[in-house]
Amino acid sequence: MVCVALLSNPRSTGNRQLLPRVRSYCANHLDIFHYEVESVEQIGRAMQMIAHVKPTVIVINGGDGTVQTALTELYQGSYFEGGAVPPVAVLPNGKTNLIALDLGIRGDPIKALERIVHIAKTDIANHVVARELIALSDGEDSSRPVLGMFLGGAGLADSILYCRNRIYPLGLSNGISHFLTAMAVLASVFFGIKGRYMPPAARPVSISLIRDGQLAGRFAVLIVTTLEKLLLGARPAGQAAGGRLKLLAVDHSPKAVFVMLFLSILGRFGSRQMEGIHLEHGDTIRIEGENSSVILDGEIFQADEGRPIVLKSTPPVPFLRLAA
Repeated sequence: MVCVALLSNPRSTGNRQLLPRVRSYCANHLDIFHYEVESVEQIGRAMQMIAHVKPTVIVINGGDGTVQTALTELYQGSYFEGGAVPPVAVLPNGKTNLIALDLGIRGDPIKALERIVHIAKTDIANHVVARELIALSDGEDSSRPVLGMFLGGAGLADSILYCRNRIYPLGLSNGISHFLTAMAVLASVFFGIKGRYMPPAARPVSISLIRDGQLAGRFAVLIVTTLEKLLLGARPAGQAAGGRLKLLAVDHSPKAVFVMLFLSILGRFGSRQMEGIHLEHGDTIRIEGENSSVILDGEIFQADEGRPIVLKSTPPVPFLRLAA
């Protein structure tokens, strides 16, 4: 009997060193069905094969693009009988994968896989948690949405792209790369430092929350998630009645960014209304702006004037969390 179906993408950066260990581990555990794909286009076929073996848990081992495509195929591909998709776990892999962190899956991927196999054989019910996903599309009825859990836009997306394109190529560790990026972003916001090697200036963005008005301006931070808390621990007030998409937008101003950082350090961010900081919620969010990038679980999408990005939440879906 297969307890775990493991989907691996050998082409993801993290698997260049990890995959030989994964193959060796799976070869010694016959209750793991290991399927490898050479590209994300093959993930639909992989899900067909995984559905045939009826695993207790599905584990995704790949970068952000692999995780995102796998989630999209799982919950829109109708591969499982009656739509009963097994709980999903994500091995820690890639530079910006936040889903694994949210599920408490950290550290060595093989040890995480061992723990997942143990849970699948014993007390899986105590580890299954429900999460809504963000469905991203252009708003057209004929469009097939892409699914994820964390979206960053405006200045936050620009900062992530700056880190990828300018800092990561230097060959530094992830921690040092993220620190240098943060310093460059803060220098740009607080002191207005610009230049070829600095993060780009924030572009104007329009954010519409259906039924709840519109925000427009230049934002240093834009986050949308379906999790109970935003990344900085804040909870939009009255969220139970306002929809499952939670939005945080911070004006591109030294004062707003300073308040955000200061209150986050104190653990009081979101405890009261703050000038220049917008905590909202809704069922549908539209993002529009000239050449404005958004990043959904590490993958880039482009919004433009007249071509908005539309976000909606899915019904709750099961994931596997390591900590009960």
